[in-house]
Formats: sequence, structure tokens, C-alpha cells
Amino acid sequence: MKRAGVVGGGAWGTALAQVCARAGLETVLWAREPEVVVAVNEEHENRLFLPGVALDAGVRASHDFADLARSEFVLAVVPAQHLRSTLGAFAGAVEPGLPVVLCAKGIEQGSLKLMTQVLAEAAPAARPAVLSGPSFAGEVARGLPTAITLACPDPELGWTLAQAIASPTFRPYLAADMVGAEAGGAVKNVLAIACGVVEGRGLGRSAHAALITRGFAELTRIAVALGGEAETVAGLCGLGDLVLTCSSPQSRNMSVGLALGKGESLEAALAGKLSVAEGVASAPAVKALARRLGVDAPICAAVAAILAGEIGVDEAIAGLLARPLREEK
Repeated sequence: MKRAGVVGGGAWGTALAQVCARAGLETVLWAREPEVVVAVNEEHENRLFLPGVALDAGVRASHDFADLARSEFVLAVVPAQHLRSTLGAFAGAVEPGLPVVLCAKGIEQGSLKLMTQVLAEAAPAARPAVLSGPSFAGEVARGLPTAITLACPDPELGWTLAQAIASPTFRPYLAADMVGAEAGGAVKNVLAIACGVVEGRGLGRSAHAALITRGFAELTRIAVALGGEAETVAGLCGLGDLVLTCSSPQSRNMSVGLALGKGESLEAALAGKLSVAEGVASAPAVKALARRLGVDAPICAAVAAILAGEIGVDEAIAGLLARPLREEK
């Protein structure tokens, strides 16, 4: 493969365009914002979403889907709640069999569908894959070492894509289980908000570690109930991503939780943020999905209730601590 397209000019989309260019691919970055297109093409920098990071001269930006027509594969990196509409607009440029690698981490509100299901409905001619794992956009764009899961049910296509984007500092590990990879990425964002609340409330490292561990149990139960594999979420796209996102205020989702834990309103926590905290939109969808699946997910449910203003932070914490004693599973 020699030509890659990236749909989504946010921080993560820009970082992945940098990954593609660094791997030697001719790369077109589609961005909705005209100022991003101008800055990337003229200054080799995404000043709006990834300021201070010099981009490879091989990254070319456009706001016209037609410029992606020659791409041999496309990375879809728009926020989860906007993926369907974006793919619908892009579908006309999708040739039958075009690989589309889904990089958004979330559950669609209303339909409660995974991103692969959204892709199958919005662009049925595409061949799906999922890219997910512990990765901060700024670090990836700067070329710091990163390992990530590339899930694809077609082994030959998976290897081809992995070889196309791999570099000495960006290492994809292959998996066949797209459902597990998607579930890990979506649920960990909700759990990161919970970890931010614990941090903001000053509840200590012991509580933080317990929350990550019990949250991972919820994540695994949801993934398996959806048809994914526990082994998948025990890897980079589940446990690895969870540890990263729940351990650094650099995480957009954890930073929202930090603000809530310190007593700020959700509106204040989100004010002035250009990048999307996917967990805020995914929390009610994850809560509803867990209920539909008959899966016990008390931490995700508590986060959804806090975000909806149905319960206060202290009441949510007290409720979790008051749950009946049980075996650890």
C-alpha cells in the first residue's frame, strides 16, 4: 500500500496522518475545519487541535472527500457520535472493498451500536478493521514509542494494514476480534471519568487502583456479552488503554472526571475544550447497553448518573461502597 486517507482532522486524526506519512505513505487528511486545512498545508501544523507538533511534509489536508478517492485504505477518526453522518457523506467515495479502519472509541447513542455496526450500515461496501489501544495523540505525533491493537477479521488484510502503518516507534499487534477491541475502547473512556472523580475527590491511590481493577471486570463482562473475547480486552485495546486513560490528566476523559470530583459542573468541565471527551457521550449508551445485555456494570452506571445530574458525586461513591459483599469475579 502506498496511499492512505484519514477522515477527521482532530488531534488523533492528525497524529495518525503523521503515522502514515512517517511510514512512507502518501497521506491525505480530511478535515471539516477550513483553518485546519490551511494550517496543515501551509504551516505543517494543526494549530487548532495539535499545536506545537511539526507535521511531516507528506501530510496533505483537504476538506473535499473526492481527494480521498485514490486512497488504498482510510482511517476513520471522527468522534463516535458523528461517525454515521460523516460516513454517510463519505460513502459516495468508497470503492467496493475499500478497507476502513475505525479509530473512534464509543457506543452510538440511541442505537447502542458499535462503530463496526455503524460502518456496515453507512458504508456497506467497506471492509472493516479497528485500531485501538493506549495512545495519546501528542506522543504518537512526536514519534514516541506506541503499541496498539489492529483488529481485523481478514488475516491477510490485517497483515497488509499493519505493515503499511508500522514504523520503529509505532507497533500494531494483530487480533481478529473487532468486537472486543471496540468494547475495550468505548468502556474505558467511561471508567476514566470515574477515575478522574476519585482523583479529584482525593480518595487516594488505593481507591484508584481498586476502581481500575473493578472497572476492568465490568469492561470484560460487557465485551464478552457482546460476543468479544476476554483475551482481547486483556491486551492493549482493553487493559492497556484503560491503564493509560485512567492514570493521566492528559486524558480528556479523566480530566472531565477530575473537574467533577473537585465540585465543578459538567458544563464547566467541558468549557473551552475543542477535543471531544468520548466518555461523556458514551456513558449513557454503555449504561443502557449493559442493561440490555443483562450485565452488572455499577461503575459505568454511576458515571452516567453523575453526568445526567441524577446523583451527586459523594452519593455515587457511597452507593458503590455500600454494595453487598460478594466474591471477586
